[in-house]
Amino acid sequence: MVTSETPPPFEPINVIELSSVESSKIVSVSLYSGRAEITRLYKLDVKTGQNQVTITHLPNVLDWASLWVEGRGAATIHDVTVSYSPTPPTVTTSPELSASLLKKERTQKALDRCKKSLASLESYLGTLNVERIEVAQIGNVVEKYETEAEKLDDRALELEKQLRDIDQEIISERTKLNAVGRGWNNKLSLQAAIGVFAEHEGEVEIALIYAVSSANWSAGYDIRVNMQTKEQQVTLIYKAAISQSTGEVRSQFLFVFHKYSLHPIIRLQAIPASHNSAGPPVLLRKTNVQAVEEMEESDDEMGFGIFDDEPSMAHREIGVSSTGNVSATFQVPGLITVPSDGQQHNVTIVQLKLDATLSWISVPKEDTKTHLKARIKNASDYTLFSGNASVYVDGSFISRSYVPPVSPEESFDCPLGIDPSIRIMYHPRSKKVTHSGFYQKTANHVFSQRITIFNSKSTAVDNVKIVDQIPVSENSQIIVKMSNPALTLPPSSGTTIANGKPPQPVDVSPGIKAQWDGTDEPGFDMTALGKDGKINWVSSMPAQGKMNLHLQWEVTAPACAIIVGW
Repeated sequence: MVTSETPPPFEPINVIELSSVESSKIVSVSLYSGRAEITRLYKLDVKTGQNQVTITHLPNVLDWASLWVEGRGAATIHDVTVSYSPTPPTVTTSPELSASLLKKERTQKALDRCKKSLASLESYLGTLNVERIEVAQIGNVVEKYETEAEKLDDRALELEKQLRDIDQEIISERTKLNAVGRGWNNKLSLQAAIGVFAEHEGEVEIALIYAVSSANWSAGYDIRVNMQTKEQQVTLIYKAAISQSTGEVRSQFLFVFHKYSLHPIIRLQAIPASHNSAGPPVLLRKTNVQAVEEMEESDDEMGFGIFDDEPSMAHREIGVSSTGNVSATFQVPGLITVPSDGQQHNVTIVQLKLDATLSWISVPKEDTKTHLKARIKNASDYTLFSGNASVYVDGSFISRSYVPPVSPEESFDCPLGIDPSIRIMYHPRSKKVTHSGFYQKTANHVFSQRITIFNSKSTAVDNVKIVDQIPVSENSQIIVKMSNPALTLPPSSGTTIANGKPPQPVDVSPGIKAQWDGTDEPGFDMTALGKDGKINWVSSMPAQGKMNLHLQWEVTAPACAIIVGW
């Protein structure tokens, strides 16, 4: 059909070029182990119709498939592609560099002239004939030479100094040119092209949310123990060591989140109009993510849905996929700056006041030193990730330790180093031998071991555990019996204890109990009760107190037997 109407002309595409470094700000960074999610906000003016927005200087470590786009304003996002930016021409000169080179050339020529003048003066002095000069004039000639030569020397020194200064200016300017030509492009050479169709002219906002590698954090701790109090003796300072070398060299404000939630990861894949640009299709961010009931933070706190409170740009038709994931996150109040230097920068996540049960343990048969240990309960909402810890007791650094993974309401053991105020003497062992029998003589060996413990503290201590051991017979002809403390083994049926319960501790003296070693520990294997010969005493000691322990056992064997191992 022929018509006289002329079709409307195509509106030209409005091209907008933005530098991610200069035209945006980082509004949040969610840091994970080995990666980070960055949200950058851009403000730009669009014209009615089609706008092609190109954002340059995105980091090379950006995960192309992770790029999400959100927008606010009366416009529609059509497509998003990622590619490498064209390599800019190498910058080799500038007006400043040209001026410095010209100044150097002029100064060099002036220095050459000065040196020639000085050489001419010396040459003239060498041509003078003493026989033709009156004696009275020789002094004037020499004085004139000295004056002129000194002026030329000073001039030459000044020009040489100027040349050195000019050379520094040239080096500095060339360094700047190299930074412009190569510095940013080494790590920030990606660009994103975004098609935006605007209903009318005006300002819109676009947020780019993308993941980058080369960012990491690890847990670390300061454990401070106050021995002067009985409640909440432990202060645990939970720290994060953050490092990044993403190439986003301007200061970044990193937030580390703190709630443990189950939430979906929803990704929406764009359907590009063409495949002319390099790289795979990009993922667009969905703007109406539904929060899960367990999730107490808002989408805005998590870096999602930053435009949820206002009308958001629509997206062109997309396909949807979703997966579930459990994430452990922390939130740190305030802002911190982490440069792109690959170095670790520490930030405090939280400071926790925790209850702990302190105990002292020593195996004086091996070493008379007393080790201090804390059984710490994580009575907080924070999960503790594995990490190294610096241990302080009453303000003094004691040792390095290690914190295992600990969930809320779980407990963990933390070695606190040597406590020199609990001193132990392991006295020499005594032995008595008697014989009995007429035809088959039997030797009875009685061993006695004394242990003395001193508490030199000005305060009482509880849970002091001393571990010792008697030998265990591996031959039916050798019988070992412990006589002090009077610990016995319950009757057994085969390889199991009859009632499945360990024997009760024995009261040795007021405040001191003896037991088979291990029976007070959770998950103890009852079938191993007493098989290693280990026992322990657990006691409470008053300030400046002293405690004596006595271990005695008998070994009965044929008198002619040669026994080894005791």
